[in-house]
Amino acid sequence: MTDSSSASRGHGLRRDIDLLEALASDEAQNAGGLGVVRLAQLVGREKTQVSRALKALAAEGIVERDPDTLEYRLGWRLFSLVARTSESRLVRVAEPVMHTLSADLEETSHLCVLSDREVLTLLSVSGHSFRVHGWEGRGVPAWRLSAGRVLLADATPDELYVRFGTTGEMPVQDLWTLIQDARRQGYARVSEEFEEGLVGVSAPVRDFRGRVVAAINISAPKARLGERLDEAGRTTARAAARVSSLLGWEPRRTPLLRARLT
Repeated sequence: MTDSSSASRGHGLRRDIDLLEALASDEAQNAGGLGVVRLAQLVGREKTQVSRALKALAAEGIVERDPDTLEYRLGWRLFSLVARTSESRLVRVAEPVMHTLSADLEETSHLCVLSDREVLTLLSVSGHSFRVHGWEGRGVPAWRLSAGRVLLADATPDELYVRFGTTGEMPVQDLWTLIQDARRQGYARVSEEFEEGLVGVSAPVRDFRGRVVAAINISAPKARLGERLDEAGRTTARAAARVSSLLGWEPRRTPLLRARLT
């Protein structure tokens, strides 16, 4: 391969990336897609060139075209590739941040994800001799944990009813209130709600789309952490924001939840 052909291919890849970034923009996400004319304006290229590039990307599943509006959006294959690597990347990115957090607070931190109605712990990092036993891989009802309340931050009221409305454990109205409190504060806190003598705080980790994909949790005996629970919450929120940033999240892209519980 000659230097000129390599440069040409590299330039073509750069132009394709420009198109993908335009389709990932706030404008495209809010509109549900963009047409060829608008994309050509955004990337500064001829409409015919953009049309050819989009057709090639669509043939590979990297973008998709709405048959009704004829507008383009990011495609299934791109999201499939992201999904396959997201969990391992999440753990890899979060672990060093959690080590720092656990050392700063001298408490155990946990990386948690949502699985249906339960919270699962992917990783625990100890910053103290005290360990919350047996958490990794163990599922706990989401409504009982601070982690569950931040992991449900993007849920609509209807989704909460579908997921928890028949459990009878906690009225959905009460759960909604707790979730909104956590959203406003930037972290959730519990004090002996899950286990006597145990307190905890959790903050959300967001991916590049602004969606909550995990929670970082700090749990400890009330005798040791109870009086500094809000301080721990703020510190945990900063750590979670750091992980979110490493995953590509920009605060301005965080979606606003507009649904209301009636």
